[in-house]
Amino acid sequence: MTPTALHRAAAAFGLSMSLSMGLAGSAWADEAAIRKNLAERLPNLPKIDEVSKTPIPGLYEVRLGSELIYSDENGLHIIQGSIIDTKTKTDLTEARINKLTAIDFASLPMKNAVVIKQGTGARKLVVFGDPNCGYCKRLERDLVALKDVTIYNFIYPILGPDSVAKSKDIWCAKDPAKAWRDWMVDGKLASKAPANCDTAALEANAELGRKYRVQGTPAVVFEDGTRAPGAIPAAQIEARMAAAKKS
Repeated sequence: MTPTALHRAAAAFGLSMSLSMGLAGSAWADEAAIRKNLAERLPNLPKIDEVSKTPIPGLYEVRLGSELIYSDENGLHIIQGSIIDTKTKTDLTEARINKLTAIDFASLPMKNAVVIKQGTGARKLVVFGDPNCGYCKRLERDLVALKDVTIYNFIYPILGPDSVAKSKDIWCAKDPAKAWRDWMVDGKLASKAPANCDTAALEANAELGRKYRVQGTPAVVFEDGTRAPGAIPAAQIEARMAAAKKS
């Protein structure tokens, strides 16, 4: 390479490096401005965990735990809502939240669940349910018919004080699995829980539900970490369990 060519290459490389460093510096400056201005203007805003660019120029995603808001590059304005890709008809906000709240099935604290084994129990299913939830009761009647499955019921009382009381009675029963089915399927109440019963598992379930944004019951979680809200039919549960096994 001639000296002139070498100089041109060096100059081009220097320009490229300057541009990339400038762009990176701009991104860092934007993040700093967003964090600074949002903290000053919205002092009650939860801790900002992450600031990242969106596909829309000048719009940034601000992650607060598993909640998302959007900001301009200076943190002077925020937007709450969903970003929709009009070409693919994809809700990008929902997809991002689903990724943030994806459930690692193997890491779930199964010791805090009411476990019901049917047949060999080879297949596995998790259900978040409230004892006063009518759709949970409908789902439970369908679950009874499933074969060779272990069902982990995370009792998740979100429908008021009576749900909390019933949850304690069921969890503290001599046979919680029987007490759960007796109530959910047959309407037979469990005996009152003794005063000294340890209900820390129910508190842990509440925290677990908040972590994974379980905002309604029932919520069914499959072995591949995917979930389905509501009382989905048994045939659909079977299909989803088969798909989860293959993934």
